[in-house]
Amino acid sequence: MTVHRIGWREWVALPQFGVVAIKAKVDTGAASSSLHAFGLLRFAADDGTDRVRFQIQPRQRSRAGRVTVEAEVVDERTVRNPGGRREVRPVIRTTLQWSDVVWEGEINLTSRDEMGFRMLLGRKTVKNRFLIDPGRSYLGGRPIMEEG
Repeated sequence: MTVHRIGWREWVALPQFGVVAIKAKVDTGAASSSLHAFGLLRFAADDGTDRVRFQIQPRQRSRAGRVTVEAEVVDERTVRNPGGRREVRPVIRTTLQWSDVVWEGEINLTSRDEMGFRMLLGRKTVKNRFLIDPGRSYLGGRPIMEEG
């Protein structure tokens, strides 16, 4: 497996959700990855699987690019939030892309509205795949964003 060098913040795509760019903080202090999701609605699908429908607003302080997503809940995990309190969060599995690197990863869903980044890439997501350069940013390039 090739190991790629990334910065402490990067633009990541979530192709299965139609999200071409979301700013992510690479956070080795967090075990798992988190995504800002709101309007979460959990339900049982006709086939009996546990699913969640939610919205993603990829751009901070902008409604541009807002998408509604539906995904299977693959797990439920207790995570300590930034305030130190434990939260139970649904976990989904999806495709992530940074530059030309594409991989599958698990992401927990939570409100990150007050946080500086809509997404965190935790150490389990970057392990054996990336070498983090904490003094650099956007080593994968910057996306061309439409105005909105």
